[in-house]
Amino acid sequence: MKNNKIEENFEILRKLYTEPESSQRELAKKVGLSLGKLNYCLQALKEKGFVKIKKFKKEHDKIGHIKYVLTPQGITLRTKLTANFMKRKMREYDELKMELKK
Repeated sequence: MKNNKIEENFEILRKLYTEPESSQRELAKKVGLSLGKLNYCLQALKEKGFVKIKKFKKEHDKIGHIKYVLTPQGITLRTKLTANFMKRKMREYDELKMELKK
């Protein structure tokens, strides 16, 4: 995965974990992606087995809602991406600290 794609997937998985019942429109806004790109990324994560998409129908409404559930593989990926993100940020911090000392 490219760095930008990794960060997008990290943000999507993070938001899905904390806000599984958000609409795609809400998720797209929070993650900073277009609705189309978010949908594309969600489908890719679903195909890879990282996310399950559950549809619920309300009894008296025609409009149902969707809940996104991270699979065990999705939780593992989120953990790896989080660790890599933190390592990268620590490296950037150390590099900035060294530059300031010069």
